[in-house]
Amino acid sequence: MKKSPSRYFRRFFTSEHALSRRFRAVSRQMAFHGSNRSAAIAWQKRARRRFVERLGLPRFEICPPRARKISTVKREGLVREEWLIQTERDVWMPYYLFIPPEAEYRRVPLALCPHGHGSAGKWAPGGRRDIPAMRPLIKKFNYDYGAQIARAGFITACPDARGFGQRRERQNQEDRKISYLFQAQSCHNLSLAGAPLGLTVQGMWTWDLMRLLDHLSRDSRIDSRRIGCAGLSGGGLQTLDLAAADTRIKAAVVSGYFYGARESLLIMNGNCMCNMVPGLWEDFDMGDIGALVAPRGLFIETGDRDPLNGTGELANVRSQVAISRKVFEVFGATDQLRHHIFHGEHRWDGTKAIPWLREQLS
Repeated sequence: MKKSPSRYFRRFFTSEHALSRRFRAVSRQMAFHGSNRSAAIAWQKRARRRFVERLGLPRFEICPPRARKISTVKREGLVREEWLIQTERDVWMPYYLFIPPEAEYRRVPLALCPHGHGSAGKWAPGGRRDIPAMRPLIKKFNYDYGAQIARAGFITACPDARGFGQRRERQNQEDRKISYLFQAQSCHNLSLAGAPLGLTVQGMWTWDLMRLLDHLSRDSRIDSRRIGCAGLSGGGLQTLDLAAADTRIKAAVVSGYFYGARESLLIMNGNCMCNMVPGLWEDFDMGDIGALVAPRGLFIETGDRDPLNGTGELANVRSQVAISRKVFEVFGATDQLRHHIFHGEHRWDGTKAIPWLREQLS
């Protein structure tokens, strides 16, 4: 008999098996079962409406952006503008805008580059190596993809998501006393405060990115017909949700966040509360959400040693890619779905994703 991990109890009575059994019984009620393009279009219309409802987006209210520029810095061949925009009344989002040299003489494509957890918000994708505490983080996760994509000829926007960076709730702001809090996130606080009001953290993030798109689509330097989104980990989550909900995203790169929910989030239920969207798993697994992107471009990159792949490891990722692929095939857009598996753990790779993004939005 396996030795108990407890000094006091020989046996525990958990709910994991019951929850896992329920997942199998009730999950994916919005799965696609059609066989032609018209069925796929009708399914996407129904499924996108349900997905948006699950995120709580109808509960948010549009307000004037009241955007204002905070600063402009030229660094390593790019212009970095810092902006502040209102996404809801009393809700403000700071973001970086990286401008490549090409934008001086023609309109260029836009890529939103949301960050993940432990990133100190926009500092990581923005490549803030001038901040000493950021250097090991950027190196470990190859985290400066906002700057990398800008150097490939895009204007890139790197916002602070709610609960991160300058948007941390008051419980996580004391980094003068506790230094590591500058990388902390307030997802737990926002979930507990928002869920009883019918709001989800993922909905907050998606709403903010949609409002940022509204504003940036009017920027004369940006070709609003060519808009992409790319992110690692929690940034991959934001990218997937946004691309599924908003068809203005023509190409999406989801890095380190595409796997079966049961093995990666139900069994491994110690992950962040931002994954909690009430009722979501009854309707969708990640492959179904990815299918909402078809026939637009979807690039998924996966580290073969990423622990977030779940207890099923790469098989847990491939199964979800296969679910998405079915809808891409029905659209006759198999080439629009790409899955790149690289050797490594949880990090941004980008070696194939950035050239793919350039091709999609060229």
